Amino acid sequence: MSKTVLVLGATGAMGKYLIPQLAEHGYDITAVYREDSLTAKGITSDAPNVHYVEMDVMEPENYASVMSKHYDGMVDFMIYNTSRLPYYLPQALAATDHYIYFSSYRVYDGKDVPVHEYSRRLMDSTENIWLKHSDDYSIYKARGEEMLKVYPRKNWTVVRPSITYSLQRNQLVTLEVANTTARALAGRSTILPIQAKDVQGTMTWAGDAARMLAALLFNELALGEAYSLSTAEHHTWGEIAEMYHDICGLNSVWVDEEDYLQVWAKGYIGARWQLEYDRLFNRVMDNSKVLAATGISQESLRPLYDGLAYEIGRFPKDSPLIACDSPMAFRANEFLAKRGIR
Repeated sequence: MSKTVLVLGATGAMGKYLIPQLAEHGYDITAVYREDSLTAKGITSDAPNVHYVEMDVMEPENYASVMSKHYDGMVDFMIYNTSRLPYYLPQALAATDHYIYFSSYRVYDGKDVPVHEYSRRLMDSTENIWLKHSDDYSIYKARGEEMLKVYPRKNWTVVRPSITYSLQRNQLVTLEVANTTARALAGRSTILPIQAKDVQGTMTWAGDAARMLAALLFNELALGEAYSLSTAEHHTWGEIAEMYHDICGLNSVWVDEEDYLQVWAKGYIGARWQLEYDRLFNRVMDNSKVLAATGISQESLRPLYDGLAYEIGRFPKDSPLIACDSPMAFRANEFLAKRGIR
């Protein structure tokens, strides 16, 4: 009898690559997703062992219904902030023999270069008391890890992906696809912080991260362990911006960090912390632990330039994102227009 696998958040950047790989293993997969403006309704699969379910699984009743069944394995892409962790995590852990919890490489505090799984975390070492006691992404992801550690069974694995890019997530410093690829296709420049230009960043293709993830599922070495899902390749953000320019013609305008945050974040403290406590850290990743556990080689991972060219080349030319009509896009256009830049 084939193993059963539940995937929550199955249509995200990594999930779209993971489902076909799990299907090839012959697992019986229940893939739960929530329809949004960029996700087609009524997703189906040609594979008879893949069953898509459209549902807002964060609704407590829906979550309890899904967790009333038992699954051999569970891959959880959902985001649980601090208030949600005590409700959702125990149900998930009790409903499976192998639970994969998505944390983030953003939990690392930036003091170790290269970064490895035993590097210190911001939650433990930061001197910023506001960040330490906040519900920032880097903090509540680490809190979830701590909750797993005290669970009676070691039926879990923590994965900490680096920046992961795909069709719908072409990232640059803290910017997402609407302000990278979409602006390039609209003939617009984008704005980047000059403080990041010479800082090393690591971006991993979603297909490679999914391959690592599939190899960790039901892997006895992974139980009770944490792994960074990442390539070892790294570049400065200036070099990555040049890749975007070469691939899709994106013109980058480098400005002071405060101007950058005023345009793209306008007072949102989480965006400042993402920049200052992640993207301005030199993120050079040591991925030897995950490679050893999975048997994957660094040489088999897709180079960043090739991966960006592949995903940007697939970006739909009629995407609504190309309109660049969000409030932040208007602020960016106005900022650039005052400097004679489109």
